[in-house]
Amino acid sequence: MTDILSTGVSGLLAFQRGLATTSQNIANAATEGYSRQRIELDARDPRPFGSGFVGTGVDVTTIRRLLDQFAVNQWRASSSDLGRLSAYSELAGRVDDLLADPDGGLPATLQAFFAAWQEVANNPSSSTARQLLLSQAESVSDRFRATIQRIDQLEVDINGRLNARVTEVNSLATSIARLNADIESSSAAFNGQPPNDLMDERDRLILRLSELVNVTTVPDSGGALNVFIGNGQTLVLRDYAASLGTAPSALDAGRLDIVYRSTGLQQVVTQSITGGEIGGLLDVRREVFDPARQQLGLVAAVLGYSVNEQQAAGMDLNGRLGAAMFAVPPPQVAPAMTNAGSATASAAVTDFRALTGDDYVLRFDGAAWTVARAATGAAVTVTGSGSAADPLVFDGLSVAVGAGAAAGDRFTLRGTRDAAAGLAVALADPRSVAAAAPIRSAALAANLGTGSISAGEVVDAADPNLLATVDIRFLTPTTYSINGAGSFAYVPGGDIVVNGWRVQVSGAPLAGDTFRIERNAGGVGDNRNALAIARLQGGLLVGGGTATLGDALIGTIGQVGTQANRSGVALAAQQTIQSSARDAVLSVSGVNLDEEAADLLKWQRAYQAAAQTITVADTLFQTLLAATSRR
Repeated sequence: MTDILSTGVSGLLAFQRGLATTSQNIANAATEGYSRQRIELDARDPRPFGSGFVGTGVDVTTIRRLLDQFAVNQWRASSSDLGRLSAYSELAGRVDDLLADPDGGLPATLQAFFAAWQEVANNPSSSTARQLLLSQAESVSDRFRATIQRIDQLEVDINGRLNARVTEVNSLATSIARLNADIESSSAAFNGQPPNDLMDERDRLILRLSELVNVTTVPDSGGALNVFIGNGQTLVLRDYAASLGTAPSALDAGRLDIVYRSTGLQQVVTQSITGGEIGGLLDVRREVFDPARQQLGLVAAVLGYSVNEQQAAGMDLNGRLGAAMFAVPPPQVAPAMTNAGSATASAAVTDFRALTGDDYVLRFDGAAWTVARAATGAAVTVTGSGSAADPLVFDGLSVAVGAGAAAGDRFTLRGTRDAAAGLAVALADPRSVAAAAPIRSAALAANLGTGSISAGEVVDAADPNLLATVDIRFLTPTTYSINGAGSFAYVPGGDIVVNGWRVQVSGAPLAGDTFRIERNAGGVGDNRNALAIARLQGGLLVGGGTATLGDALIGTIGQVGTQANRSGVALAAQQTIQSSARDAVLSVSGVNLDEEAADLLKWQRAYQAAAQTITVADTLFQTLLAATSRR
């Protein structure tokens, strides 16, 4: 009877554990991150008898979480990708919406600006047309500025989100480390039995961590789970948690870098952080915001420089050479915060047609300066030593660095990035619009030949003799002099360049024929320079003569739109992948109430049967006692 009783009691206790475990599953059917549990039963060692072995009952060896670790790892990876794409798609979409406005966007505003120049060309003496032109110029600068300000505000939002997410990462890392300690101590205190609910909580925190940043986990023999990020940086090692932080970039104080802090070490890890929402914020900043700013700045700079150049080649209603229409911010050079030397640097645009829009990093090795593109690190071909007398020259820019540089010092150079935010209209008086050409040409009335002269065009507005009167007098039908000097061979239609202007004489002039080039005094009806500026709209001015201003704008808008669309498509696909990965985990770990109800009935009946076994043992024992007492 003792064997029967012991066996029945072991079953009773085991099935009681089964009922308790099933009840726990049912109670946590809606608990996020809960993994259903099952008891593991093992028969006790049997006892030998002469005729064989008789079992002695059952033991509960462990309560096991039902978990597919491979599926869990896939869920974490897909959640990290989803977090990245969610942040990326959201912010890329905002920039796309900002740039792609068909009515109030930059392409429409730029088109209206050049249309206003055409109106001035149609009626160059009209003060109304000139005032409308200045108004359209203000609209262009306002639109550039508003667009960049909105992108800048989005970057401020990114900085705020980075700070918040880094704080959350640190909180999660601390909690995971604490759970590691609790799991290890609990497991050791109970003969290595797993504390399932603590392990579920740790998995839930790691899943949330993977939504913020890509993580790798490695279990150790004591039950702890070590967590790594970036290029193998340890975030959690057993019960120790390192931390992340944010700090202003050494090369751009307005931008936050991600730094890794552990046992007194601080290391910038921005480039190695991938995945999750943090990775998405860093990626969209690098792949969408920076190129958009640079290209918008490039277009704004080329617009300003090209219009100003052509303005200078014209004459306004006051009889003066045209003044600059736009104020264009110069290139910005800033020293790295880590510089040991005291050198300062300045930069200027030497050829706006050669500008690329890129940002650059200048580095001093102790003997010479090198230049690399900030986005890619690719080396840039440079001439010059960097002194004021021999500046560094590259990509339409020149840079002069003062004395005091130390080996390892760096400077960042923004060639045109700030042009869009700082482009401003410098003209206030409509009469200052230089619609006319500053020179005019004519054949004198006494000429006898059939020669004719072109209207003339300015090739160097800075020439001090630009407006001086010049006579081209033919000495013979094949030679001419200039203001009575020299004898030059006549080539019909050939360029004659003098005092910063260029004309062509064609036809058959005779000896004594004279052609005069002089200041265009009173040329209020002249529209030649207005037409030249209007034609800038179709000129290949951007990218080394590969694109028009409009093409460059549309290309930038198209690039951002492509990135936004591609990330949106990838996000939709990743949502499906993540949902499938989650379903794969839940198919094993999720609580099925129908299954639990069946288990509950199974354990109830088993418990009742075990109780009946104890009742039988008690009846047999009582029968034995009764038989013994009658003797």
